[in-house]
Amino acid sequence: MTPIIALQSVTKRYGTGAARTTAVDDLSLHIGPGEFVALMGPSGSGKTTVLNLIAGLDTPDSGRIVVDGRDLSQLADHQLADMRLGTIGFVFQSFNLLPALTVERNVAWPLQFAGCKRREVARRTAAALERVGLADHERRRPAELSGGEQQRVAIARAIATRPAILLADEPTGNLDSRTGQKILDLLRELNQEQHVTVVMVTHSTLAAAYGDRTLELHDGRLLHDVRVPRSRTLANVGRES
Repeated sequence: MTPIIALQSVTKRYGTGAARTTAVDDLSLHIGPGEFVALMGPSGSGKTTVLNLIAGLDTPDSGRIVVDGRDLSQLADHQLADMRLGTIGFVFQSFNLLPALTVERNVAWPLQFAGCKRREVARRTAAALERVGLADHERRRPAELSGGEQQRVAIARAIATRPAILLADEPTGNLDSRTGQKILDLLRELNQEQHVTVVMVTHSTLAAAYGDRTLELHDGRLLHDVRVPRSRTLANVGRES
C-alpha cells in the first residue's frame, strides 16, 4: 500500500551556535491511508515538529517528506497553502477559534478562503456541524460554549474541507476526562466511517489506545512503532473507558 505520509531521513534543527537543538533527528516513517496513529513521547521529543513538517508549516534541514503523493520540497508556498486547505485538517489543543465570529462562520471561513461557492459553503458547514452534534449552536460565539463544544467546532472546521488527513495536536489537553473521551470517540468515528487518516499527538496512553498504531519519539528519533489490530484496540478502549 502506498503511504499517504512518508518521512525519509528527515532532520530539523532550531537555533544557532551553542543554542542549536535537534528537534527531529534522521527520522523515517510511513503512515498508510486510513490509519489512526498516535504520536507519543516526552516534552521536547519532536512530536509537534513532526506535525508541522507533515503540514508543510516548517521545512526540514535534510530529508524528504511526501504527503498524498506530493514531495513538499517541490511545492511553492501557494501550493503548500492549497494542500493544507484541501488535504489536511487541523485540530489544536487551544481550539484556535476566532472569538468575534459565530460558530457557523468559524467553520465556514476555510471553505470561503478555498473559493467554494456560497451554497456549497453553507451545505458543507451545516453538514460538519451536524456531524459533531452542534447543528443548533451555529449562531453562538466561542465564549458561549464549553471547552468540549469549542473543540467540536474546531473539528467541524477541520473536516468541512473534506481532508484526507487530520492532524490533531493534544486535542484533549484542555478538556476534562469525560469530555476528552467524547472528542476521542468522534475522532475514531471519523477515521472509521470516513477513512480519514488521523495523526494525533498525545501524552495519554488511553488516548493512544483509540488508534491502531503508536509511534513513540525520543529526542527526535523513533523509539517504538507499535501496531495493534483494530478489533483489539477497540476492545481495549471499551474496557478502560
